[in-house]
Amino acid sequence: MWVTLKQRCALKHQLPDTMILRQDDDVLDTWFSSALWTFSTLGWPDNTDDLKTFHPASVLVTGFDIIFFWVARMIMMSLHFMKEVPFHTVYVHGLVRDGEGQKMSKSKGNVLDPIDLIDGISLDALLAKRTANLMQPQLTAKIDKATRKQFPDGILGYGTDALRYAFYSLASTGRDIKFDIGRIEGYRNFCNKIWNASRYVLSHAEGHDLLSERGEDSLADRWIKSRMESTLQVVDNAYAQYRFDLASQALYDFVWNEFCDWYLELSKPVLWDEDTNAMAALGTRQTLITVLEQSLRMLHPFMPYLTEEVWQNVSPFAGTQGKSIMLAPWPTYRAEQIDEESEGEIEWLKKIIIAIRTIRAEANIPPSTELNVLVSHASEQDKARLVRNTAYLAKLAKVSQLTALSPDAAPPPSLMALCGELEIRVPMAGVIDIDQELVRLDKEINKYESELARLEGKLNNKAFVERAPAEVVVAERQKQEQAAASIATLQRQRTQIEVLRST
Repeated sequence: MWVTLKQRCALKHQLPDTMILRQDDDVLDTWFSSALWTFSTLGWPDNTDDLKTFHPASVLVTGFDIIFFWVARMIMMSLHFMKEVPFHTVYVHGLVRDGEGQKMSKSKGNVLDPIDLIDGISLDALLAKRTANLMQPQLTAKIDKATRKQFPDGILGYGTDALRYAFYSLASTGRDIKFDIGRIEGYRNFCNKIWNASRYVLSHAEGHDLLSERGEDSLADRWIKSRMESTLQVVDNAYAQYRFDLASQALYDFVWNEFCDWYLELSKPVLWDEDTNAMAALGTRQTLITVLEQSLRMLHPFMPYLTEEVWQNVSPFAGTQGKSIMLAPWPTYRAEQIDEESEGEIEWLKKIIIAIRTIRAEANIPPSTELNVLVSHASEQDKARLVRNTAYLAKLAKVSQLTALSPDAAPPPSLMALCGELEIRVPMAGVIDIDQELVRLDKEINKYESELARLEGKLNNKAFVERAPAEVVVAERQKQEQAAASIATLQRQRTQIEVLRST
């Protein structure tokens, strides 16, 4: 009777001493077999076509916990048998842990099946999965309680693309990835944002010939193209360094914040104004399609399913249609598209719009109310920009009248927001509750006074001034001056409101 060594050890007290032992001829030590993996899987020791083609490989992706056991041995064995290093780069990713930082383990009942995150699972089914076949059944009650607390309604289906994007965003250089289901929910919203943006773009592209001639680019068109090229450069650099977290964040910021939140809104005054020049409208439609189509190609490695679906509908308008987005070329960086002038002006415009929206929100002025806006301390450049961007301000900030005040003009009692050196003012008469505005101003003044007291205490500390780097001290003094100036401005505004209330 022949038995394996493993069987012999298991039955050592039951087998006679005359039993002959034989080791299995198809068993190889785990660590030794893994060391041979890079070339043994390609037909070695025969000199196969696969071995000639695919060895050495380029990148090995692995976790940090097996660098010694597998990676180092792969390199040594490949050098010994193949006389070459098996890969030029080792990308070491972190280990995915649960929301509390614990290593996922079936015995702990904290494992999450990616399919359940993609398709969703009910609470009862999740409990059954987590408590089945436990090595320590006494932990069932504990696992049940923890699961009910973490997933009281089970897990919603978030889709493959949202899950992929969440893991890319978490792929930092650290050793561990602390799983957060809220991140997946956020990236599901990102997928929805892209879908809705594509519907808007297609609604303005359908029925128009966007390929026969070139339209005129507006300020916003030049800006978004410039930002797209800058984003592509960041993504290319991040890919080269295997920083998928940086690449995913750059794309998220560009697509959500700059393209969807700002550019789509900036396109509306051009596309919705009946008096818009036809070539300007054409330029905006072409820009919408071009930026969306290239953004989809940049996003494709991160979210392949959504981008494929949308690209098939968008690409014909961009003149880049094909069988699949997978076969479309990766975008090429074009330095000539970088436009610092348009970027500077749009950033200036965004600050003005945000300032007006802040005034409106803090004073509870309805969004539909058109405002008369006054601008103090405007330079000649500011005045020129205000004239050029009247249409944008009218649409995005509901401004009915915009006036740059002369230096010697006394502004009426106004709601005010600071925008750099500019003072953005909305006359209060007829638009605010004066008592509520006084309460708000007192709160703002108290906040700046507390900040000023903190800064003065730090700067009056001789040890801090002498020991801190010079640039830090300068920065703190600038903050002190800014806080003092803000207090003076807010107090002046409060006085004006008191005057308005007394009249």
